[in-house]
Order: sequence, then C-alpha cells, then structure tokens
Amino acid sequence: MIREYDLQAKYAALFPLLDEQQCRMIAAADALFLGHGGVSRVARASGLSRTTIHRGIAELDQSREPGRRTRHVGGGRQGVVDRDPTLLQALEALVDPLTRGDPLSPLRWTCKSTRQLAAALRQRGYTISHPTVASRLHELGYSLQAHVNTLEGPSHPDRDQQFRYLNTQVQRSIQRKRPVISVDTNKQELVGPYTNAGQTWRKPGDPQPVNRHDCPDKQRGKAMPDGVYDLGQHVGWVHVGRDHDTASFAVDSIRRWWVHLGKPLYPRARTWLICADSGGSHGYRVRLWKRELQRLANTIGLDITVCHVPPGTRKWHKIEHRLFSYISMHGRGQPLISHEVLVELIGATTTPSGLHVAAQLDTKVYPTQMKISAEEMATLHLTPHNFHGEWNYTVKHGRR
Repeated sequence: MIREYDLQAKYAALFPLLDEQQCRMIAAADALFLGHGGVSRVARASGLSRTTIHRGIAELDQSREPGRRTRHVGGGRQGVVDRDPTLLQALEALVDPLTRGDPLSPLRWTCKSTRQLAAALRQRGYTISHPTVASRLHELGYSLQAHVNTLEGPSHPDRDQQFRYLNTQVQRSIQRKRPVISVDTNKQELVGPYTNAGQTWRKPGDPQPVNRHDCPDKQRGKAMPDGVYDLGQHVGWVHVGRDHDTASFAVDSIRRWWVHLGKPLYPRARTWLICADSGGSHGYRVRLWKRELQRLANTIGLDITVCHVPPGTRKWHKIEHRLFSYISMHGRGQPLISHEVLVELIGATTTPSGLHVAAQLDTKVYPTQMKISAEEMATLHLTPHNFHGEWNYTVKHGRR
C-alpha cells in the first residue's frame, strides 16, 4: 500500500525537474495505478487539482506526444551506416570475397572473426568496433553456420538399382527369419585423457581434466570399434580392437557376434545376409575379406551372402545411423581413458526404441599387408549373383 507521504516525497523530488505536462501525466499514471480514490489521494499529495489530473488521464488515453521535445526529430548521434553508406558494401566484400570478385582476400578463411573484420575496415578508413560489425552482419542476414555435407562425388549409374536389389534381399531374408546384419568399422578413438566432444553433468568448478594436445599415447594406443547391427532383432555388437583394422579383424568381429548373439537368436539358420560397405576392411575388392569369410563359413557350416552398398554411399549404411550414432551420443563428453572404459560406454548404450548393445575387447594382433594370391582366390567357393556379382555374392561353406 502506497502511503501519501511517500507520494509527496516522490513529487517533491521530481516535479522541479519536469514541465507541467510531464507533472500531470506522472500524477495521472499514479492515480490510475492506485485505482478507486486514486485521483483524490494524488491530488492531496501533489497539490494538483483533480481537473488537472483528469486532464493528464485523458492525455494518457489518447497517447498524445509531449508538447515539448528534448530532442528534435532526427537529432542525436548518427549510426556508422548513416554517416557512410559505403560501409555495408565494404563489409560484404570482406565477408563474401568470391561473390565480390576477390578470391584472394586475406580474410577468406578468417571472416568468422568480427574483430579481424573490424580491424580490416579500420585499415580502409572506417571507424567501427567489432560489436558494431556483428550487429551489421545480422542486419545483412549473415549468421555463423557450419558446413553441410550435401555435396556428393559422381555416383555409379547402377547405384539406385543396387539399393533396390539389396533392399529386396534384406526383406526376403527377414521374412524367412534369417540373420541380416549390417557391418562396418567406426572411426578410431584415441585412448587416454583426451577431449571428447560434448558435455556431462558435474558440480560447478569441477570439470574433467584432459590433455591440452591430442598427441597419441603409444602405450595406450588407439581403439577401433567394429560393429555388427542385427536389422531383424535391433541388437548391436561392437568388437573393440587395439591393433589394426584389417579384414581379419572385421571377420573376427562377425564370428564373435555369431558365437555370443547370433547363434542363440537364430539356432535354425542355414545362411546369413551381410550388408557391408564398399570400401575399407569390408570392401568388395579386398581379397583378404573374402578369404576370411570363406574360413568363417567353413567353421560354422553356413552359407554367407554379402551385399555391398554402392561406392560413396556409406552415410546411408544402416549401422551408421542405427548403432554408431547412438554410441557417439552416449559417450559424448566422457574421456576414453582406457579401452575398458570405451567397452563399458558402448555396452551401456540403449535407446527408447529398444536398442541394446553388447561390447567386447579384442587384444589380438592382426598382421597387415597380407597378400592373397590368385591361386588361393580360385579355391574359394564364391558364387557371384547375376546382378553386379562384384557387389553381391554368396560364400558357400565347404562341409558339403
């Protein structure tokens, strides 16, 4: 509740500094704020008549401009653009040099820094600060943006047909209750107290300490997660290696998946379908990959059909956005201080859709630069399909 002597003190301090119209409008605003009886109370506190206060209320209702201005229209300090209209053109020329015919601009790679832009403009004779540069860029419609991976190289003419063929094989195998797995190797991870993008919940002032530089620790080495994603069961398997990402390592990951998950889920399976990338350790040109698949088929006594995604389409591989993406989100912000920590993080990955992931550490050594001769390739029971036999083939086991 506002007391009258508080109003008296307020008006005694303000009224000597204001003109008549400002005085009655302030009094009118207080009267409206006080509600019923407010005009009388303000009249007693301010010394203004009730008529004067009602006049102020009418002026507030009509939103009249004050009769006397402290500044003329257009007065005040002018903006930098008003003082020199060429400033915006000079700024745009620095930010977007290619469209301005200046591909050799020194700021081509540093245009995200408003301080450097302001310094370059000052060298050209403009008076401007870096906050003003930022506001002018926003007015021009610019914003800080990252790259978007939308450009693709030349695609194979049968790319779409291969996807349709692969999709037909997948649907047919799932309908017949056969294992259908998508396999690939995720990016290598540095093992040790290194920065891992993302944030985790911690108490204030207690961030996780990590190394200043990402120099690999030769003793800890790297971690190579090789994944197997079961399309029919929505289950993932990740084989974490410590040595080299070879075709032997990739097939060993598939073998371990079959022993730990695949065989219990598909006890009556007679054949598999593997969806693999077209390059890397799972590539369709890798002889070691096919030799190791033959050995695996002979060991388990099952035929293995392989369909590769077309070259240059790895981002559409099922395992990328159904398994590896969730593993990356689950482990963000957590330094991978050891291989065991990485295995635990991967194994704890779940999703609301029911994804479960099992993980295992592999300490084996996988030799590199292994050569498979043409004579050895001729001994493989490899049956190419009629459509792009280099991408689609079946490895038959040798127990017949």
